[in-house]
Amino acid sequence: MTQSAAIVTGAAGDIGAAIAARLAEDHDVVLLADIDAAAAAAVAAKLGPADRFVAVGCDVTSETSISELAKRAADFGVVRTLVNNAGAARATSLHDTTPEIWRADNALNLEAAFLCFRAFEPMLKASKGSVVNIASVNGMQVFGHPAYSAAKAGLLHFTRLVAVEYGKFGIRSNAVAPGTVKTQAWEARAAANPNVFEEARRWYPLQRVVDPRDVANAVGFLAGPLAAAISGVCLPVDCGLTAGQAELARTFSQSEHY
Repeated sequence: MTQSAAIVTGAAGDIGAAIAARLAEDHDVVLLADIDAAAAAAVAAKLGPADRFVAVGCDVTSETSISELAKRAADFGVVRTLVNNAGAARATSLHDTTPEIWRADNALNLEAAFLCFRAFEPMLKASKGSVVNIASVNGMQVFGHPAYSAAKAGLLHFTRLVAVEYGKFGIRSNAVAPGTVKTQAWEARAAANPNVFEEARRWYPLQRVVDPRDVANAVGFLAGPLAAAISGVCLPVDCGLTAGQAELARTFSQSEHY
């Protein structure tokens, strides 16, 4: 029987690793793609056996690199799920955003998802598979990091474009929009400011920030059979942050002083 495979980009990070672990529950093989091949290999080894978790070095802003990833994936089975998770944010304010930062953030957070989808499109058609794009609450409201946020807003629209145009092939396309996620990057901030999580959680109705496993569980749901009739949606995983937080958005947008 042909194996089912899932692709997770940006898999060396905490969110990507959690998604890979979750997708292994209903896929035979998970390919962990990351520009840092050594870090991806370390995560893959930690998650489980090499025949189930495969690390692949990939620059998702490069068509050539993505093409190599697609060729590698074809050796492991039929790709049923593509998770465009790779992303990063640079400048926190529009004033500090250079043209180079604008282009780099859009290349990584938006264009990469397009390139990956086109590379895996034939496989997803064959499997009637699922695309899950990891967006952000920043793409829904104004919380700073303008280039990243604009790219994530574009990613949400791209998600809908795929859902509408490729639904006739059985492909479903959805997005997950996390709020603040307790990753190693935030742990580093906590080392500098021990109250950072306490300060952040007051904005969240659930009085906590998101765990990487929360994001992973949402991805697993959207990629799985329980979401068979769901396509073209954005599922916020934000502990209630975006539920009427217009005032918070204004606070963030006015917090930078030049």
